Amino acid sequence: MSWGLTLSTTTRRRILEQTGLSHPNPQAVTAPIFDGREPFFLASDKVQVKYEMLRAHLVDGRSATEVAEQHGYSRAAFYLITASFSDAGMHGLLDERRGRRGPLKLTPELLKFLKAAEPALSGAQLVSLIEHRFGVSLHRRTIERARR
Repeated sequence: MSWGLTLSTTTRRRILEQTGLSHPNPQAVTAPIFDGREPFFLASDKVQVKYEMLRAHLVDGRSATEVAEQHGYSRAAFYLITASFSDAGMHGLLDERRGRRGPLKLTPELLKFLKAAEPALSGAQLVSLIEHRFGVSLHRRTIERARR
């Protein structure tokens, strides 16, 4: 069957690598749908592999252990992927950016307060003031970095 795709497999693989969407272990994908006969199904497409793994479990009724193994994931990863998909739909199949995304508790209101605070106050003194006034516990170094 021809899907009328104009994107070559080589180009598609390159784009997947550039965007961080390459399956970490495509050679471990042994699910029959990714046997290479149909170029639409590409084992190095991480999002597609995750989707097909969930489909095989939810629609075809295959066991979590079986589909995880056939799609190159551990059983534990299968359950994490399932939870992400349940929470966020297709967006949940994309990997989250690793690491923190900045100070979690520094709201615009707190930043405004810190900017207006007396410069002579130490980070430790501001910790106490912020906890009393806003009910938020911040580390002294978080406050000192925010004041720079």
